[in-house]
Amino acid sequence: MNAERTANDLDHVLRADTSGELLDPADHARQYSYVRKAHETELIEDYVELIADLIDAKGEARAVELAQRMGVTQATVGKMIRRMTDAGLVTSEPYRSIFLTEDGKRMACESRDRHIVVLRFLRALGVPETTARKDAEGVEHHVSAETIEIMRRFADDRDGAQDD
Repeated sequence: MNAERTANDLDHVLRADTSGELLDPADHARQYSYVRKAHETELIEDYVELIADLIDAKGEARAVELAQRMGVTQATVGKMIRRMTDAGLVTSEPYRSIFLTEDGKRMACESRDRHIVVLRFLRALGVPETTARKDAEGVEHHVSAETIEIMRRFADDRDGAQDD
């Protein structure tokens, strides 16, 4: 790394004012805490979103298809189903479909909405489709409600401008 840095090189850790000082340690820690919390829930959110998508598209969600679409083993899906059952997000019985509880449906709906907004936003920026789909899959878990709303307005504005 170059020893001569500009303020832009450290912009991600500098205070928003023009003092050139680093973020307050408590503020900096809150940023990392937010990311850790997002990491804890993102896999569960991906699973409930996929379960909802499968139910909406095919009328049911089965562990074998979850494993195929997530690129994991059925044993991994089984562990996740138990984890989601314990969290009150799904119900299932061996060799039967998987169903979302009301809490699971709510989580899936919120996750799907964020996913669609991020995907539309990336498309509006001109990001190629394959890259936008890949990036949206991760970004959706790490943006605040405030940022999602700004992304939504931006994408809506772009859609409206293209309709003219």
